[in-house]
Amino acid sequence: MDYKDKYSEYYQQIPSDITNYKGNAGKIAIGYTSDLDVVVKWDTKIFAELIDIYLKQTPFLQDNDSIDSMEALVRIVSYYMIHGLGGEVNLSNFDVCMDIEKRFETEFALGGTGAQSAVALAAVGFNSIVHITDMSKEVIRLMDGKGLKIITKDGVTPIIEGVTSELPVRHIIFQYPKGEKILINGVEYETPVSNRLIIDYDQIHKYMPIEIDFLNYCEINAKSLYAYSISGFNAIVDTNIIKNKLDDLAAHYSRLKKNNPNCIIYLEDAHYLNPEVKELLFTGLARYIDILGMNEEELIEQTRRYGHSIDKNSLSSVLAGLAVMLAKYPVKGIVMHTKDYSMYYGSGIKGINIEKGLTLGNLMSGTRAKTGRYGSYLECEDTLELPLSEVGISFAKQLSEIDTDKCVHIVPSKYMEHPKYTIGLGDTFVAGFLISLIKTE
Repeated sequence: MDYKDKYSEYYQQIPSDITNYKGNAGKIAIGYTSDLDVVVKWDTKIFAELIDIYLKQTPFLQDNDSIDSMEALVRIVSYYMIHGLGGEVNLSNFDVCMDIEKRFETEFALGGTGAQSAVALAAVGFNSIVHITDMSKEVIRLMDGKGLKIITKDGVTPIIEGVTSELPVRHIIFQYPKGEKILINGVEYETPVSNRLIIDYDQIHKYMPIEIDFLNYCEINAKSLYAYSISGFNAIVDTNIIKNKLDDLAAHYSRLKKNNPNCIIYLEDAHYLNPEVKELLFTGLARYIDILGMNEEELIEQTRRYGHSIDKNSLSSVLAGLAVMLAKYPVKGIVMHTKDYSMYYGSGIKGINIEKGLTLGNLMSGTRAKTGRYGSYLECEDTLELPLSEVGISFAKQLSEIDTDKCVHIVPSKYMEHPKYTIGLGDTFVAGFLISLIKTE
């Protein structure tokens, strides 16, 4: 059976969803991190000059690679470019930060999955309770005016009340466009797909502090929480730190679930600087998590560590990879988002329209890719006019011919050959999916 396009139908439900959400006592809680993204304006000429100066070998990438020099920067960025990959890499040398900002034109943007998801939700009309780690004036300026609330010792507080005089945490982001050509030692390479690399000069998120007031609020008010979206563990590199944090968080999620078994806990994956930290996190939290979210690259990389190779162009291969993940981490379901489609794989969740979540996630992330902004309701309407991905349509059609005992949904993405923005698309997708978790009964 061919895919039935329900983008307009679900889009038109958003105003009534907002009315119901604002009329009820329920809330969405989102945590845990924020930062200031330093977005590099791509300049072909400048990067070519850097290659000539610093790159004397074919680019390569090692496990736990870190950037400590301009040579390492150019090697690693080039590797990600020629493979069309997105990811995150640690930066240990502040002089490299300064060199990048001296050579390239840059602009500031909001960073952090939790922070971006909260602002993206607010842009279409859904306010949330949010926990963030960087409350510098630069970050708060990007989040204020959206109706977002934080939790302090005084209770629920407008986010502007939390601003500090601390310097912002900087994450430098390179976006490379599809078709970009680079010349390395006489060999020309072409970037196969638009993507981005996040480079972290960041000590705070190595420890990822979480305020006890926020955790207590979520537990005490668990019955009013529709959903609890968590992320931001990926910058932790010390396994002892994640082990200690897991002791506290596992107890926290256990108490929250006891108070409200219907609150959906959604953990969004990311590129982890230490894969062992990811393994400990997923293993330690799987029993409490309802939905594990990730992109295609994260699925491929994680299953590779278990000796399973995925052909991303084969639906049966992707489904097999998801089965491996679900067996390893028995959550209710996995949400995977790609440039061509989004998919849910697992068990059905009573009262949740999963297809709606995938569709609105695609719509909102597509709007950000198209405009470079967290789209308003009206801006999302313009995205409806974009065509559906042919790859996504093909996968959805193939799904109808596959016999499976799992609940599986595939929704083709709104496709753009050359997106304006590749930053925060997964974070914005999460925001759209969260809308489907708001029960209005």
